[in-house]
Amino acid sequence: MLGMVRLLTPAWTPALLFAGVLLLQGCSLLPSKEAAETDTAASPVAGEGRESKGGEAFTVDVQAPDSVRAFLVRNLEIQRYRQLDDLGAIELSRLMVAAEANARELLNTVGYFTPTLTLELRETPGAKAPREVKITVVPGELTRVSNVQIDFNGPIAEDKASEPRRDAIRVEWPMRAGQPFNQQAWDGAKAAALRNLTARRYATGSILTSRAEIDADRSEAKLGVTLDSGPAYRFGPLVVQGNERLDADSVRRLARVPSGADYDRQQLLDAQQRLAGSGYFESVFLTLDTNDTDPLLAPVIAQVREAPLQKIVGGVGFTTDSGLRLSLDHIHNSMPILGWRAVSGLYLDRDKQSLGTEWAAIPDDSGWRSFGSAQLKSEVSGSYKVDSGRLRGGRSQASDHIDRSLFLQYDYARNHGSFDPPPSASALSLNWGWTGRYFDNAAAPTRGQGISLELGAGYTLTGERAPFTRTYARWVGFVPFGTVENADRTEARRGRIQLRGELGAVVASDTAQIPATLGFLTGGDTTVRGYAYRSIGEVRPDRTVVAGRYLGVASVEWQRPFVYDGKLTDWESAVFVDAGAVADHPRDMQTQVGVGVGARWRSPIGPVQIDVAYGIQVSQFRLHFRLGFTF
Repeated sequence: MLGMVRLLTPAWTPALLFAGVLLLQGCSLLPSKEAAETDTAASPVAGEGRESKGGEAFTVDVQAPDSVRAFLVRNLEIQRYRQLDDLGAIELSRLMVAAEANARELLNTVGYFTPTLTLELRETPGAKAPREVKITVVPGELTRVSNVQIDFNGPIAEDKASEPRRDAIRVEWPMRAGQPFNQQAWDGAKAAALRNLTARRYATGSILTSRAEIDADRSEAKLGVTLDSGPAYRFGPLVVQGNERLDADSVRRLARVPSGADYDRQQLLDAQQRLAGSGYFESVFLTLDTNDTDPLLAPVIAQVREAPLQKIVGGVGFTTDSGLRLSLDHIHNSMPILGWRAVSGLYLDRDKQSLGTEWAAIPDDSGWRSFGSAQLKSEVSGSYKVDSGRLRGGRSQASDHIDRSLFLQYDYARNHGSFDPPPSASALSLNWGWTGRYFDNAAAPTRGQGISLELGAGYTLTGERAPFTRTYARWVGFVPFGTVENADRTEARRGRIQLRGELGAVVASDTAQIPATLGFLTGGDTTVRGYAYRSIGEVRPDRTVVAGRYLGVASVEWQRPFVYDGKLTDWESAVFVDAGAVADHPRDMQTQVGVGVGARWRSPIGPVQIDVAYGIQVSQFRLHFRLGFTF
């Protein structure tokens, strides 16, 4: 055994010596107390994820002009570390170094490229936090745009016919010379120019190059953008995906995509809206196929999901005219045999109850469709209650701005009341209707106009057989008037004058028995405010009110944006004057006037209108409430 040990000793000795050297070198890698404290403050990111034990490690006090202070307070990254109450002094110092660079970057994005920054760390043992970081900012001169260069590449640059389009993109560029430069406005201007380019013909346009040359010494920014149009596109055939009951040709006639015309994003959106509004679909999405297709015959892909064959919809509403309103609708999207769409409804409120149905076919290639409708109604009409029935059948056409109709109509009306009600009456008439809408926004217009015309000619069927004509015209217009700015004049919105007018006339012999439903009454939320709904009509000798043969209504209203705490809001104020008159003879018309004030709110679900009106002739105040805009 000893001999064996002696033989092994020479081999183990160098191995042990080598291991000892390695252990000694490894000890030098162990952290000392001082090094450990230093490593705790490795970087600001190292502090993330640590939970506060209570209180704040420091507070941040930003001393800067109002134009940038709120922006810095909201976006400085150092704010994220205030809750880490175990921050050491060294780590906080490193955070302050990073905060200075961060503040400079933030100021650059809003156009200040030569700021002066001072950062101080103060001990505040008796305050909310033991330390305070004070950041003093002198932003310097605001950089402004000195020059803008917009160039084009591709077919739009080579086509002489596209010169007006190029000029329009340059004119509509939002970031003008002399305006303040900031990153958000710069990005927004480029995005707006690209949207303008791709809105028509050039569906795949892109920004080829963009540059912003900043001269910090002169506080100037030179901007340059090159827009690449890509090929010009035309609408090709409509390709329908997801349809089940409706065939592709029916979808095409509902959508009315102008195949062969130059691509226009708005026309594509209009076609999508027509499909969505037809009632046949739960969801619709239209896109232009630009992948490996002929640009002059690019297919339009319609991805649809059809609505259920039948459904029942209930609703509850409220108006100051008629109080609580209940409704129940039944929809059948493909009636047996005919294949037409049928919408039937029951409606109940304080002054009116009705039951009706309307059937309509899918339009033909010209946009005209056949329709038929029937309605039973009981409503308060002046001083009486009128039970009526109506049958209607004909053809109609609805386009983007214009609706037309031509139909045959049968009317029957019976009056009920304690004061010698007018006799029952019935009539048959041939009618033509035309409505044109030219608003900047169909749901909440701020400018533009709408006009509606109705012409009818027929014969009375009760009592004396007498011919008659019925004419009705309605108009509303919005005219910009005045501008309201926020406190620092960085945002402005136009006010407007809203004008309304209605004229109606039923021309017949005095002895002709005209159904009350063909006569005229006015008053209420959308006509003459300050008066009850349909309370202005022909006044009989016994002071009862019935529907009259002649109507006149006029209204003027000033709507003005409302500023609160120096900022523009979604509210507007309004003052208005309404006037209306109804009589059986023009010479007997006595004008009823309502005046008032109101508020308008651009709510997420549409415009809300609240008015307080005073009816001068009835010496009475009325509250009027309305949701949405329809014409």
